[in-house]
Amino acid sequence: MGDFRAIADRVEIEALRGEFTDAVMMRDYDRVASLFTPDGVWRMPDIPAEMTGQEQIRAWGRRVPEFVDFLVQNTHPGLIRLDGDTASGRAYISEVGRGRDGRSGSNHAIYHDRYQRTSDGWKFTERVYEIRYLDESPLTGSVPSRDADAR
Repeated sequence: MGDFRAIADRVEIEALRGEFTDAVMMRDYDRVASLFTPDGVWRMPDIPAEMTGQEQIRAWGRRVPEFVDFLVQNTHPGLIRLDGDTASGRAYISEVGRGRDGRSGSNHAIYHDRYQRTSDGWKFTERVYEIRYLDESPLTGSVPSRDADAR
């Protein structure tokens, strides 16, 4: 039975990481915050930004549209180390985006994670974002216009 539990834990943690990427892409920072434990920490030293607790994560997310024109984030599976009701791992990230100030770029990064099993499933206790490659060349593409009737 233990092998099945480990498999289920790994699948749930991978789903948590995917849910995070979807919530960030959809700018749903209430959902992002819900993926962390109440005292969870999200650190992005290269941004720089650090939020502790769900309310700080929500508050930061409310400000994102002020400084981010668009962001496309892809998460790639990484290491997961299980240790009972806690775990650690890494997820590999590739992103492209542009700020409201006109700066743009693409990067490849790693999220260094710590997880906790809760009554609501696995949650992040800590996410630390480490950029490994950054290209700040101007992006030549554009965001397609959105026709409200096409949705």
